Amino acid sequence: MRGKIPPDAFQYYLGLGADRSYQKVAEHYGASKRAVTKVATAARWQERAEELERKAREGAEQKAIESLEAMNQRHLKSLKVIQGKALEALRAMPLSTAMDAVRSMEMAIRQERLIRGEPSDRTAISVEDVIRSEYRRWMKPEGEQDG
Repeated sequence: MRGKIPPDAFQYYLGLGADRSYQKVAEHYGASKRAVTKVATAARWQERAEELERKAREGAEQKAIESLEAMNQRHLKSLKVIQGKALEALRAMPLSTAMDAVRSMEMAIRQERLIRGEPSDRTAISVEDVIRSEYRRWMKPEGEQDG
């Protein structure tokens, strides 16, 4: 019966995926399960299938890692552009009207920290709070004293 089982039977067996069985191979090729088992054992079908599946999983995992790294790099580039625009706006605008730029900068910094694995929520004061505090400190009307 071995003559009825062609050399590409392993490919068929492998293609069955989770439903793979020697019985299905035997039915497909019109052979006995015993004949398929004998060929499969001699050619190590199960071990080869497991090895190929392991390699496929590793390849898929590597591609997923590379995809995440590429996404993070794209996001970091975008955030750097936002930070640059926010800094340009802060330089060009009076401090009292630059709060959108401050919010953009704060969002970009928070997202960059998150992508780099740093905590994004801090108990420390935000960039916006620092700028407001500095504005109040340095822009006091004449004659007003520190108190």
